[in-house]
Amino acid sequence: MLRGVTSGYQLLSPRRLPFRHLGTLEGARRGDYTRRAQPSLVARPRACAYHAQAMTNASDNTNDNTNGNAVRHLPSVDRVLAEPALADMLASYKREIVVDAVRGQLSLARESALAGGDAPSSEAVANAVVKASGDAWAPWPTPVINATGVILHTNLGRAPMSAAAIAAAAAAGEGYSDLELDLESGRRGSRHTAVAALLHQLTGAAAGIAVNNNAGAMLLGLAAIAAGKEVIVSRGEAAEIGGGFRIPDVLVQSGAKLVEVGTVNRTYARDYENAITENTGALLVVHRSNFKVIGFTVEADLAEIVQVGAKHGLPVLHDLGSGALLDTADFGLTHEPMPQESLAAGSGLVFISGDKLLGGPQAGIVVGDADLVGQLASHPLARALRADKLTLAALHATLLHYARNEATDQVPVWRMIAVGTDELQARAGAMAKVIGDHADVVSSDSAMGGGSLPGDDMPTRVVRVDPSDIPGGADELAHRLRTGAIAIMARIEADHILLDPRTIPPSRDIEVARAVESALAALA
Repeated sequence: MLRGVTSGYQLLSPRRLPFRHLGTLEGARRGDYTRRAQPSLVARPRACAYHAQAMTNASDNTNDNTNGNAVRHLPSVDRVLAEPALADMLASYKREIVVDAVRGQLSLARESALAGGDAPSSEAVANAVVKASGDAWAPWPTPVINATGVILHTNLGRAPMSAAAIAAAAAAGEGYSDLELDLESGRRGSRHTAVAALLHQLTGAAAGIAVNNNAGAMLLGLAAIAAGKEVIVSRGEAAEIGGGFRIPDVLVQSGAKLVEVGTVNRTYARDYENAITENTGALLVVHRSNFKVIGFTVEADLAEIVQVGAKHGLPVLHDLGSGALLDTADFGLTHEPMPQESLAAGSGLVFISGDKLLGGPQAGIVVGDADLVGQLASHPLARALRADKLTLAALHATLLHYARNEATDQVPVWRMIAVGTDELQARAGAMAKVIGDHADVVSSDSAMGGGSLPGDDMPTRVVRVDPSDIPGGADELAHRLRTGAIAIMARIEADHILLDPRTIPPSRDIEVARAVESALAALA
């Protein structure tokens, strides 16, 4: 079974995956979720053919005069620029950028020469520039087919958007729009009006606003409601999120002072009440969306905390995070708290993410009391954190799917959640047939990932590929798939490659299978 949250840089669930997850670096297969450094146009490239060869030959050269001679024989920048290999690059890119790339390669060559290597020819330097710059100037981000079975894979961009959301963002980006214009009156309008109207219909919230992400929404909420005041939160909810960021460290930037109450495993409503002072500004509840605390535990009910807040005239701010507008229990999963439930319980503000279970673009969505939302909208930070027109267009289109009751058909995240094992079995069988004798179909589990529903697994059927008879085995095959004509992210389990059709677009099943077949043939 899959265990824990698999798509963040740091595993926060107490349970670990039994398989080695394949990231963008070789070390990722050992669980090292290190960010890949993006190549710079002017930084020295990390590798080139002549540099590697020079280092290999270092032991065959003497130092002193030999090294000095090698350095003196390095080609000049102008000589490298005159090489035919750079003609197309000079015609397509600004000259100063190409010159910087040449200088970067020559700097590497100088280091190699000082270490005992030979001086490369101008042609070799030019070829190295073309290769390194081709990597740096290629379109980015690279499209990837997710065959890991992790639906909300943070390293792969979390939720893929619906076709309608993509089209809406493209339409907003290619021309002008009424983003902040009332077409009827011809006067300035609000960029939040259209999205807020749908949020009201879907959650019952009196008002809503969307900013760049959920951490930003929380920062804005505390800055607007409780700057300079105390905010009471359970010690068991002061969690760390992806990328090593900790909720207390993020929220303290709002100017509010976090006051932790209770213990890691047991917090009562009376703990909140006992901590209230004349300087208390709000009560904060943070849903544990990326880890679980089990065993000897007590957690105050949200309604109880709301009662404490109402008694003392304090709003309850509820960070739900995952943003499920549909009941996950209907799909055989643990029930994930929903914003409409939190609002019905009396929360003043509810905070959710746009790119998790909502299945839309990255965004931080705040719904709740009109006066409180108004304070957020008028705060100076709202300008700094506001969502752009592409995000708002995609978010609006995503919310429309829920309003039309078509989310399980049109929103990819919910389509992946809803797919049954019979369909997965058929798709996996068809893929295995294309791959050939190296493949069969076995039962396994998919995971939600993305800081949502930790520990909840979904039964699936996967294509299991046995690469034991090829040089390099599973590691080499996985590398070939990641770096092929189409980038495919799989997972390794028990020295086999597993491909989970749950997270592969159905229209691309055979394309993935043929890519695996070709990779196996190339490595044979």
